Parts: sequence; C-alpha cells; structure tokens
Amino acid sequence: MQSMYFLIPISLVLFVLGIFAIYYAIKSRQFDDLDNESQRVILDDRQFRREQLGQNHAKPSSSQPPKIQDPTDEQK
Repeated sequence: MQSMYFLIPISLVLFVLGIFAIYYAIKSRQFDDLDNESQRVILDDRQFRREQLGQNHAKPSSSQPPKIQDPTDEQK
C-alpha cells in the first residue's frame, strides 16, 4: 500500500508531462505538413544521386580498359 502512495503521484506527473509534450508539438506546428517533408528528403537524395551519376558518366575515360589475360596463354 505504501508503494501506491509513491507510484500514483509519479504516474500523474508523467501523464501531465506527456500532455504538455503533445500540446507543445501541436503548438509548434510539427504536425502541419507530414507528407511534403518526408517526400522532400527522398527527392533530395534522388537528385543528389542523379548528379553524382551524371558527373561519373560525363568524365571522358582516357585510359583503356585492362586487358584480361587468358590462363591458357601462360601454359603455351
């Protein structure tokens, strides 16, 4: 029974803190536009990848590809 005198006030304090956290999140407009921010992150990443791929393909290759040696040539 003595533990109840300790646990009930703690649970009420945590409840009030949770309500305050939700109120603060709503008041600071964190839930206004949920879709655009998540899509913006993905689109920025795709745009960055396209730029990286574009830079890699735009570079002219001055060196020739390495020649592959046939293992049967070494035996001859």
